[in-house]
Amino acid sequence: MSLFVTFEGPDGSGKTTQAHLLADVLRQQGYAVVSTREPGGSPIGDQIRAVLHDCANTDMTPRAEFLLYSASRAQLVDQVIRPALAEGKVVLCDRFYDSSLAYQGYGRQLDLPALREITRFATGGLVPDLTLYLDLPPDQGLERRLLGSGEWNRLDQEALAFHQRVRAGYLALSEMEPTRWCIIDGNRAVETVQAEVQAVVLAHLGACPPTCG
Repeated sequence: MSLFVTFEGPDGSGKTTQAHLLADVLRQQGYAVVSTREPGGSPIGDQIRAVLHDCANTDMTPRAEFLLYSASRAQLVDQVIRPALAEGKVVLCDRFYDSSLAYQGYGRQLDLPALREITRFATGGLVPDLTLYLDLPPDQGLERRLLGSGEWNRLDQEALAFHQRVRAGYLALSEMEPTRWCIIDGNRAVETVQAEVQAVVLAHLGACPPTCG
């Protein structure tokens, strides 16, 4: 069966690690899995990602930023996600449109109804079956980013207040669609978080009532 799972969370929440671990487990169990990410996930999308994350692009306006994310997303949906779902595969996506609603809608404080309309156009109305939100206080997430070896991008260098608005936005979004979202405490050992991630996703794949939290 096809299943579209997205991973969301503040910077440093560990979602990328958790997505990779889950992909390995599902493949070992015989599922056909496509792992991708935002922004990027396609040759065109990766070029847009480089522009978006370049710390030198300090003049980028919030509207231009959102539109670039949406352009990358449109390419990813048409080139990667929809074809994989049509083939009955499990798609795991490290960020999707909820990131833009949280970062540009709540973080940048752009008009949310306008962002939602653009998002519907960019995705063709595609909505994830399940969204796993790894929650973590913003200051802890940024500290992880500073100490880690991953990419430090243009959004990471925003003030703490910005990241606090983003987290509040994520929580608000999850309250609007509680049946799609699963909030997972990201401030635990990687293995503990992964065990919960696996339990939730496998429940969906097995058509069992999923448990969250």
